Amino acid sequence: MSAPSTTTAHAASMPRPLISLDRLHAWFAYDKPFWGKVKTWIKPVNNISLDIIQGECLGLVGESGCGKSTLGRAILRLTPLTSGTIQFQGHPIESLNASALKPFRPKMQMVFQDPKASLNPRMNVLNILKEALVLNREVDPEHHLEESVRLLSLVDLRPEHLFRFPREFSGGQQQRISIARALATNPRFIVFDEATSALDVSVQAQVISLMKTLQHQLSLTYLFISHDLSIMEQVCARVAVMYAGQIVEVQDSTALFNAPRHPYTKALKDAVPIADPLHKKDLGVLKGEVPKLSSPPKGCHFHPRCDFRQDLCQEQEPAPCETDPNSWVKCHFHEQLWKQGALKDH
Repeated sequence: MSAPSTTTAHAASMPRPLISLDRLHAWFAYDKPFWGKVKTWIKPVNNISLDIIQGECLGLVGESGCGKSTLGRAILRLTPLTSGTIQFQGHPIESLNASALKPFRPKMQMVFQDPKASLNPRMNVLNILKEALVLNREVDPEHHLEESVRLLSLVDLRPEHLFRFPREFSGGQQQRISIARALATNPRFIVFDEATSALDVSVQAQVISLMKTLQHQLSLTYLFISHDLSIMEQVCARVAVMYAGQIVEVQDSTALFNAPRHPYTKALKDAVPIADPLHKKDLGVLKGEVPKLSSPPKGCHFHPRCDFRQDLCQEQEPAPCETDPNSWVKCHFHEQLWKQGALKDH
């Protein structure tokens, strides 16, 4: 695992991870001749090691195209893996075939960005939920109707909604149905892939409040994927920052917002507008272009756009360095920048 090593006593006191990723790679062939080897690979998940602690909501943030959604799908084994390991509740699942994965599928679910596209328009809500309930062996088929009513009540929808079709609901209600479907299999882990980005701000707040209530009520673990750093502070206990296929920083959400450790995190934070007309803020603009995932820069992937880069950044990829328990950063000069206060607001 690329996360920093710990002593035995320290490791014993740390919370148990529900999911552990170790040097995970998910590459896609881009330039492949009819005969011969692949010439070019797209690398949206490139050597990622990460622990998701049981019971937490871990945020995953980064620019569009950095590999966030691919990582979420890779964890659930919805996209092919190139190498690396995934452990779910201590069980390695990276090499399991479809048949061997069946016992794990109900425990890991996903809520997609566009609820309208993820719900079958030809099925009413009852049939959508019953389709998912088939995977939940704890519910007798004779009780599917009763269980469907219970699931809708969990997401603040009424029993009569069971007999309506997705097109008859608003976007927020459709997302609630998607959440109810995810809960139908009695999962332990749910990936929310930009689940609030397509919703109005007021509806976003309602869905986020529902997610937090369900997490505590049902003892769920979340991976919350978003490009919006401002939402992370409301939802997540920890935040992982992703850039060009790699995790560059993992911090407690409060610490990350008050004092980021990586220059890229500082750039994301500076780009968030403040909803206060009395407080003027010049939004930060990150210079340069997002690197191609087929040919990321040598050394630190962020160095072409970093104001603090030095020669070492162009030559050697930084190793993760622990800053606090379950928190680390990949930057050669993070301690120096921290002592100088270079990443703090001025």
